[in-house]
Amino acid sequence: MNERLRADAAMMLEAMTEQMQGVARIHRDRARLMATVTACDKRIAVTVNADGILIETRFADDIGDLSYSEIAAAITEAVQGAAKKVSEQGRLLMEPLREHKARLPHLSELIGGMPDITSMMPVPPVVSTAPPNSPERRDDTDAEFGAAQRRGRRSLVSDLDE
Repeated sequence: MNERLRADAAMMLEAMTEQMQGVARIHRDRARLMATVTACDKRIAVTVNADGILIETRFADDIGDLSYSEIAAAITEAVQGAAKKVSEQGRLLMEPLREHKARLPHLSELIGGMPDITSMMPVPPVVSTAPPNSPERRDDTDAEFGAAQRRGRRSLVSDLDE
């Protein structure tokens, strides 16, 4: 009987090791993700990393044909598009892990009367892409959030809203 427990433990440890290696591979592959989107007939190209952070902006030689307002709007839209694109790539990369997790038994199935913890987890709100001072952002009931964000900002670029 003792030998049987050792074999079961070894098998579980091997399965867990394989899963952790798979998770590490997914994390590594996700960290390498990038997405590039162009705008204004390819006069503007932006690239974001896996976290949706802008890592490169390129302008074509004829960028001067556009107004500053057109360039600003196009960059904003392109970065948002690239962030959405890389987010979808990340979601697809994580899908096998989610499918595997969905096949595992819930804690409530293993221990009678135990609540399903996943159903108790709060769902994060959708993050706004509205510009600062837009009506959508003015409706934010947590005024301290915006103030804390501005105080915590450190950059080589001057802040326009201070």
